[in-house]
Amino acid sequence: MIEQQVQLPDGRTVHVYDTGSTGVPVIWNHGTPNVGAPPEPLFAAAERLGLRWISFDRPGYGGSTVARGRTVASVGRDTEAVANALGLDRFAVVGYSGGGTFALGTAALLGDRVSAVVTLAAIAPYGAEGLDWFTGMVPSGIAALGCAAAGADVRAALHDSGFEYDAGFMPADFQMFEGPWGWLGKVAGPGLDAGPYGQIDDDASYTQPWGCDPRAITAPILLLHGTADGIIPPSHGRWLAAHCPTATLQIHEGASHFTIVEHAEEGLTWLAAQN
Repeated sequence: MIEQQVQLPDGRTVHVYDTGSTGVPVIWNHGTPNVGAPPEPLFAAAERLGLRWISFDRPGYGGSTVARGRTVASVGRDTEAVANALGLDRFAVVGYSGGGTFALGTAALLGDRVSAVVTLAAIAPYGAEGLDWFTGMVPSGIAALGCAAAGADVRAALHDSGFEYDAGFMPADFQMFEGPWGWLGKVAGPGLDAGPYGQIDDDASYTQPWGCDPRAITAPILLLHGTADGIIPPSHGRWLAAHCPTATLQIHEGASHFTIVEHAEEGLTWLAAQN
């Protein structure tokens, strides 16, 4: 793994990860609150499919500068700057959980530079017409994102109150964590080591205007979602599929917000076929 700091046009830096192969570049967008290392459980599949993983810590995580007030669109511009720094003309994007939203935002902004999009449990735009955004979410999610919708400072006050997020883990989640996808704990553990603003600003960005429109995406999109997802309910995936003309939705019966990653290799196989 090659790790480096990339300076952005506004003077901030982001911490970048690159597997350094010569394959098709795929930019990974991490979940909340995680650091941005690319997904080790998918390294073997990526090598088999001829894919090169690239990723970065979003602002406020790991080695990346905090950027208060950031949006889905501004993170898309950070992705563009990273791609430019690495000499990437065209690339695919993959995102897990909230990272799926940032993957969609990047594709909406960068048009033909993005060849394909895969998301696992992506979040739809807040306030989207025809979507009851909070229905089906675990209580902790409603609390955290409800505060974020009132502003990043309100979300920060919730954090300062000692709020602890309860993800509502199911037995199948714990079983999965005992295997290769225990890696999720590896990237979640240090997710807040640099301070709380990676998570706070992520939550705010999900509940404020994106600054870009996923309906404008021209690249093919594969949306993966589980019926048992209580963190980002499958209604979000259904809304995205209904409003993004290039999208295909795969709903997996019984998959949770966490066990949906067991279908990620299928998504990579689809992605490789688009490139």
